[in-house]
Amino acid sequence: MKLPEAKKVYFASDQHFGAPTAELSFPREQKFVAWLDYIKQDADALFLLGDLFDFWFEYKSVVPKGFVRVLGKLAELRDSGIPIFFFVGNHDLWMYDYFEKELNIPVYHKPKHFTISGKEFFIGHGDGLGPGDVGYKRMKKVFTNPFSKWLFRWLHPDIGVKLAQYLSVKNKLISGAEDVKFLGKENEWLYQYAQKKLESKHYDYFIFGHRHLPLEILLKEESHYFNLGDWIGYFSYGVFDGTTFELKKFNH
Repeated sequence: MKLPEAKKVYFASDQHFGAPTAELSFPREQKFVAWLDYIKQDADALFLLGDLFDFWFEYKSVVPKGFVRVLGKLAELRDSGIPIFFFVGNHDLWMYDYFEKELNIPVYHKPKHFTISGKEFFIGHGDGLGPGDVGYKRMKKVFTNPFSKWLFRWLHPDIGVKLAQYLSVKNKLISGAEDVKFLGKENEWLYQYAQKKLESKHYDYFIFGHRHLPLEILLKEESHYFNLGDWIGYFSYGVFDGTTFELKKFNH
């Protein structure tokens, strides 16, 4: 991917739309739609790094109700020719081909390497990477198991979605302040993961979400780890202009 002059690549993560309720989530959705309008003038591409929704499950013929303005604006950007790349998070990991078929947006379930204007990017949501977090890694295996998904599909959507939304809002990553703290880079497991990846290949930028905390950490010379923060308290995003990557906040 080579950026044309005056064009930029934008990154955002962890909107958690629908939490804690549809009514309380709605102002955040409006702000995100305003941001999408703001970036469409000079965006050459958009990366969404997961947890766009606080819960998402695709039945064969049903998807969760709501989010019409967000989905419509993404469709508008995509139809205008702006590529959009979506990486599932731990709250929307049951996303399959709906975005691909309806919006022409590819969906990735694992981190992926991109080269943008000569810079090497390693991009993903960030959940389950690096050392530790053993309990979550076990839970993710259960949630992504084909048999578990088959069982869930047998619940009527009115029951399944309501139950999942309740449990999702209780998740500590949306409701707990203890996770949104920086305890030093050596205690950041995504920092440790990035350092390990650098042993086999150089990347200029590691871009993750999941932590809900805007972070920039130097890994080594010419290699940085960025965490995008969230759209709950920070309304932060990343932007790459072809030369440098930086974190910004949307205050409009």
